[in-house]
Amino acid sequence: MISSTRKELRRLWMTLVWSWAGWRDSWRSEASLRHWTRANIVSILLASALDLTHIERILIIAFGLLVVVLELVNTAIEKAVDHSSTDENELARRAKDAGSAAVAAAAITAGVVWLLVLIG
Repeated sequence: MISSTRKELRRLWMTLVWSWAGWRDSWRSEASLRHWTRANIVSILLASALDLTHIERILIIAFGLLVVVLELVNTAIEKAVDHSSTDENELARRAKDAGSAAVAAAAITAGVVWLLVLIG
């Protein structure tokens, strides 16, 4: 029992280590991630300063963070595609464009949430 608990704790610890390494690498290499993170900080500060309901703040923060999450996924797609080949390839382009479109769709959604909260 103690051995399996230690093993699971070690596994959890390594998951955190690898996740942090992924964040650091993405932060260093992706300007978009840095931009979206800064935009989220401003958004969270603004949402905290305004007279909003708890649910409105949750929605604003959640949709903003979704943009950052999808930017990380997009980064993973781009790195995997670039690793597989440096040749131009239609499927590679489409995969990268789809990842970028996911980030854009989430950003538009986050903007719409902000707009609806402000006019609601």
